[in-house]
Amino acid sequence: GILPLDSEESGLCEVILVHEHYLVRKPEKVCWVEAAGTVRDGVRAYTALHYLSQVSPGKTVLVMDGASPFGTIAIQLAQHRGAKVISTAHSLEDKQYLERLRPPVARVIDVSCGKTDVAESCLEETGGLGVDIVLDAGVRLYSSEDEPALKPQLLPHKHDIITLLGVGGHWITTEKHLQLDPPDSHSLFLKGATVSFLNDEIWNLSNIQQGKYLYILLMVILHTKSNLSRPQLDEPIPFYEAKVSMEMVQKDQARKRQVIQF
Repeated sequence: GILPLDSEESGLCEVILVHEHYLVRKPEKVCWVEAAGTVRDGVRAYTALHYLSQVSPGKTVLVMDGASPFGTIAIQLAQHRGAKVISTAHSLEDKQYLERLRPPVARVIDVSCGKTDVAESCLEETGGLGVDIVLDAGVRLYSSEDEPALKPQLLPHKHDIITLLGVGGHWITTEKHLQLDPPDSHSLFLKGATVSFLNDEIWNLSNIQQGKYLYILLMVILHTKSNLSRPQLDEPIPFYEAKVSMEMVQKDQARKRQVIQF
């Protein structure tokens, strides 16, 4: 559930009194570990594909790093809505994981070798029309020589994203420092394309959005109950290993969602 903005109590309590209108019931078939491991990625995927881009049957969706916990949920939600999904894989293990998904992904683009052109592969898959929706996992803003060393070279360049977008396409980015130059904006203008920033925290910033947030939570839990969303979870982690697990997450070393079990 959520605490409304005018709540007088803190959420950091063992027991808290919350009005039932701010809560979503957890089905008995959904265990606590699944619920905890699905909510964050489910909210992000639903925000991206339902509110920022309106995915629908016949659309083509490109999910970057589809083997990540967020990418997995996004792929499943897009397929449930009838969309055709293309995904990138950052390693051989990720590629094999994506190829085992059911229903299958239309195309898996292995970028681990650094020689695959993502834009060319997407245009080939769509007959030159481009994709309708792109969910990135971060982008490179400069050439490889100018890019900071911390930025993974597996990420696509922003020009690649703009190139593979179709007419009227939606680019949903997690890159909070995205910089678009005038030629980039001109290309997006000619395509009538849009750029949206995926920030799943926005639902807590306005009272008028709380109903939508509760609806998203409800749909995420119901999708988990009906196996439409199958989260990529690691084994539950005991409380005494929480610090080590948190350090792995902060260093981006955990490829599966970590759930601490008290």
